[in-house]
Amino acid sequence: MAQSYLLIGHITADLIAGGGRRLGGTVSYAAPVARAFGHEVRVLTSAAEGEPLLADLDPYISEQVVLPAQSTSTFENIYDTQGRRTQYIRGVAAPLRVQDIPPAWLSTPLVHLAPLTGEVDPQIAHAFRDSTVLLTLQGWLRRWGDDGRVHFKRWFDADVLKDIDIVVFSEEDIAEAPDLEQAFAGAVEHLFVTQAARGGTYYHNGQPHHYDTPQFEEVNSTGAGDVFAASVLSSMNLLNNDMLAVAKVAAFLGATAITRPWLEGVPTPEEVQMALGLVQKL
Repeated sequence: MAQSYLLIGHITADLIAGGGRRLGGTVSYAAPVARAFGHEVRVLTSAAEGEPLLADLDPYISEQVVLPAQSTSTFENIYDTQGRRTQYIRGVAAPLRVQDIPPAWLSTPLVHLAPLTGEVDPQIAHAFRDSTVLLTLQGWLRRWGDDGRVHFKRWFDADVLKDIDIVVFSEEDIAEAPDLEQAFAGAVEHLFVTQAARGGTYYHNGQPHHYDTPQFEEVNSTGAGDVFAASVLSSMNLLNNDMLAVAKVAAFLGATAITRPWLEGVPTPEEVQMALGLVQKL
């Protein structure tokens, strides 16, 4: 039941305190997830020419288009003594537009729009008429000034959303505009609002359903939301579109992701099979 899974968004270079760079971004976390489910992974992204971090993704990708840019999209996260984060964008790669998508990819069954810096043209959503399209929203909710500091930006476009099947965001993403939860719930068939260890809410045509998250010891939570979202899209056809079962699988794998640091937290094929087995036995 493997399918082609297309990711559209920037890979990132995440700056490490004390020096160094680490591969990051939704694309980088979602590609190994889709591959662990057995899907063939395609990626449309952009990065600086000769970006060495791209090599870390090679084992998971069947096809890719990397648009050359002067800079790889680069993030710096600074934490205060209370653990509160201030985020900065230190570089942005090239925009991703409809005309950058290879025509043969327009029939890809599973499409994941993964903006991080507003780089994904929202009109791309209209290009995939016969696909299941999932959006991880966070990158359309960011703005920044000359100093690079990231701030919240409100985004809601009913015309774009009519061609998106699933939206995933965290309650933190919309903390400055909590009314967006109900707006999105009324605009798309499937909405997942994640609440970290408290589980989350799945909306089907506006009707809410709570789901729980397994409680594991946290090592690092970076990428857990991306693992959750990719697991949603990856598991739907395997679970006959039973979205409550999908939520359980995604919650299990998202929780597993926090038990290992950074990209080490992406699920293995064995963990995917374990998660599927938990719901298939019910």
